[in-house]
Amino acid sequence: MTIETQETAGPRPVVVYPNGSLPAPDMAALEAARAGMEKIDELVVPPRDGRAFRVPRGHFFRILSIEGPQVGDLNLWNAHDLSERFFSGKTRALHATHVTTGHRLWSTLPALRPMATISHDTLGWYGWDADGGGVHDVIGTRCDPYTNRLLTGSDYHHCCHSNLCRALAAAAGLSPRAAEPHVHDVLNVFMCTGFTRDTHQYFMKASPVRPGDFLELFAEIDLLAALSACPGGDCSASHSSDAARCYPLKVEIFRPDPAPLAAWPWPAPNGYDGL
Repeated sequence: MTIETQETAGPRPVVVYPNGSLPAPDMAALEAARAGMEKIDELVVPPRDGRAFRVPRGHFFRILSIEGPQVGDLNLWNAHDLSERFFSGKTRALHATHVTTGHRLWSTLPALRPMATISHDTLGWYGWDADGGGVHDVIGTRCDPYTNRLLTGSDYHHCCHSNLCRALAAAAGLSPRAAEPHVHDVLNVFMCTGFTRDTHQYFMKASPVRPGDFLELFAEIDLLAALSACPGGDCSASHSSDAARCYPLKVEIFRPDPAPLAAWPWPAPNGYDGL
């Protein structure tokens, strides 16, 4: 390589958290546990609305497409402490911009532990498309009424942020305004997104999800969760819209066979205490 080529190429990129740095979940144990699981509860999230639900530690939950292509925005909290919640930025740094089977959803500092592990993903086949898009991203923030007002000058009350605020408020016995600071950046379930190659702008495109597809997660701690059925529908055109065709999403909760999980290393809060 010539000096000129070296200068043109620049420094080589270095993956900050290489594959193999994290202890891997025992996917065989999860597969054995889910083989004998029994559905114990379910709920439907109406279009352009949100609902909250609880998942005990050691249980599985699925988010399902049931009528048509629809994306959902997911928040997670420690069911006993709302200050511990899903940390999308750290999840993105530890895994990738889009998550699938075997990836974990990590909690905020100082706990920094896996809240849930993705145990099955029927869209795992999608990978990366020609535009650089993938499914189930942890890069988007959630559509919200504040950005909508900033960009359009108008108010819209069914943004995912607002839906999640109302859902958490109902579940936690709070007012929507008191619940709002606990709502956080989301896992965009079923959403197909990426960054443009020329301007590096966040883009969305029609989700490949169809009725029967699901994302399944294993609860590593007791969870309080909230899911919004995005008013963008399949997000092929716009957010915060009454014009987009929207569909409900279903959540199913399963109790597994406990025997394969007898030696599961339930995550404790992070051990760092240097402060």
